[in-house]
Amino acid sequence: MPKHGSNIRRRKDGRWEGRYKDSQGNNPCKYKSVYGKTCREVKEKLEMISLQNNQIIHQNAIVKPQEKVLSNLGEISEKWLENIREIRKYSTYIKYRSMYERHIKDTVGGFSVQDISYGLIQEKIFMKNVEAKYSQNLMNSIIAIINQILKYASENYNYPEIQLTNKMVKNKGKRVEIISHREQAALIRYLYKETNASKVGILLCIFTGLRLGEICSLKWDDIDFEQMIIHVCRTVQRIAIDGDKKRTALMVTEPKSIFSVREIPISEGLAQLLNKIRHDEEYIIGGRKPLEPRTYQNRFKKYLREITVKDYNFHALRHTFATNCIDNDMDVKSLSEILGHANVQITLNRYVHPTMDTKRRQLAVLDSVYGQFCGNAE
Repeated sequence: MPKHGSNIRRRKDGRWEGRYKDSQGNNPCKYKSVYGKTCREVKEKLEMISLQNNQIIHQNAIVKPQEKVLSNLGEISEKWLENIREIRKYSTYIKYRSMYERHIKDTVGGFSVQDISYGLIQEKIFMKNVEAKYSQNLMNSIIAIINQILKYASENYNYPEIQLTNKMVKNKGKRVEIISHREQAALIRYLYKETNASKVGILLCIFTGLRLGEICSLKWDDIDFEQMIIHVCRTVQRIAIDGDKKRTALMVTEPKSIFSVREIPISEGLAQLLNKIRHDEEYIIGGRKPLEPRTYQNRFKKYLREITVKDYNFHALRHTFATNCIDNDMDVKSLSEILGHANVQITLNRYVHPTMDTKRRQLAVLDSVYGQFCGNAE
């Protein structure tokens, strides 16, 4: 794992460097580098290398089946998890293992791969514990993980490829919360008063849409005050320790995806605020070490209570930022890149929620158009 939790860094000579594992060489642990003038250029080069490596891995995987025949889903799942640990982020591996052990291992792990069907999953998992009340998102996640395991079985153990579809009636998605204009005004006034690092950090989220883990792991070195740019290249989260269900550790890791490694421009006013609270310690919010995200979430909620604003989740700042950008006519492509999304569809479907004022303003345009029609008719 890279020293600072990211495979992209800015060198002292001003160039950007991206590191990747040499999957084609004799030494699988050897790393190679690509270089570019900008972070985005390096990111695109790494994406291309990743696509090429995945093609090679896929071609090699189907040449010869494994010698040992693994008969049930549980045995294949363990091999799949070992593979996930090698090729994916540690946090992703822990998430998958936790989901597997909690919902899949003891319910359908003993069944043969050929016997796995949606009906079996519904009977043994979704319907077995009615009190659990599986949410739509949780059911989708369980189906997605089982499909990954089945695909792994097909590619590595010569099983016929099976893909399950969640046939349960989809519930309407939960409406994300947007902080109202009145509440935003009250919050921003409060944060500007007697500013400190914690308050400026929240303003940074309101003005840039940074995620909670990204702001908690942000360093002074990540801000280029000359170019007025923030370099987002890491996140922090509390992750379970493998093999110990009771212990967790705060870990600095790579961002959510390669698209989350990004550059965000900042305004002169925001730069002045950051300079106002600048200190000699490494992390902007935490000081000597990254701040625990849960601690910062609680601090944010404390600020809301002090100004008698309703209780919002920290992620509401990101939703509000995206909505404000769309309401003020920012193009979706720019917003998508600022948020660190893989494509604009994610931005539109998940984060952009036009306010009633926006809808009213758009419909008011038609009044003008229809008015012209009426004038022409006279």
